[in-house]
Amino acid sequence: MAYFLQQLASALPIAALYALLAFGYSVAFSVTRRADLTYGALFGFAGQIFLLFADFAWNRLWLVLPAALAVGAVSALVYTLGAGLLIGRSVMHRLAATSANTVVVVSLGIALVLMEVSRIAAQTRSLWLPPFLNTPVTLWSDPRFPVTLTVVQLVNTALMLAIIGAGQLFLARSAWGRAWRAVSDDAGAAALCGVDGRRIFIAAYGFSALLAAIAGILATAYYGTMDFGAGLVFGVKVLFIAAIGGQTAPVLAALGAAVMGLSETLWSAYGPMLWRDFVIFSFLVLLLVLTRKEQFQP
Repeated sequence: MAYFLQQLASALPIAALYALLAFGYSVAFSVTRRADLTYGALFGFAGQIFLLFADFAWNRLWLVLPAALAVGAVSALVYTLGAGLLIGRSVMHRLAATSANTVVVVSLGIALVLMEVSRIAAQTRSLWLPPFLNTPVTLWSDPRFPVTLTVVQLVNTALMLAIIGAGQLFLARSAWGRAWRAVSDDAGAAALCGVDGRRIFIAAYGFSALLAAIAGILATAYYGTMDFGAGLVFGVKVLFIAAIGGQTAPVLAALGAAVMGLSETLWSAYGPMLWRDFVIFSFLVLLLVLTRKEQFQP
């Protein structure tokens, strides 16, 4: 029983990370309406920029660890948000308006460019953060098998859930959120009502990039590093996990992603690790096929 509770506790940070990724992806997908690997690439790019600048601040500027981490986090936010806005304005909006199916192909190219830029900037070095906030916190006392999580796991989970809640509140209550829903439902009708579809598209892509950057920073702080190929891996994974709950409904996408995070952790605890991704993705493909609904996509 204690082992099972520990697995449930260990699933919380992963489920929260997947939920935040799916929430942000859904915001962008609602205006592009096409599979987009760029979001996962921005996630990986943010983590790598965070590592690169934190390493520079620590080894070159001789800053203390909190200051070095702050420099890395701010740099990652600026670079990733800037890249997201540039991609949304100069690439994705033009393609979505003229040749929507090209979005899928171009997103793969952008993902490869971001991966290679970060790899070249780091000179193909695997950078690691020193352990911090790794003090275990006991959630359930058991003399033989106490259930624990570290401070960084608890902080990451709380921050990610708070960001999802704040994001959903912003989408539901703000004027921009109403305009975003109008454009995602019918951009043409929204334009007839005076909504600037281009501005909403770029802002939605920027908002999505900001959430990807925050997720990348928090994930890197938790795991200690970010692999150069993580952007492509998470880009494909986010496509599936967001589709569980619905790619155009951020909260439902987040809930579906959290279920997948829980499933991955439980499989890792009780099943063979070699078959984990194969089984999870096979189940997702089967689920998507069984629940597929025919609808016209302009």
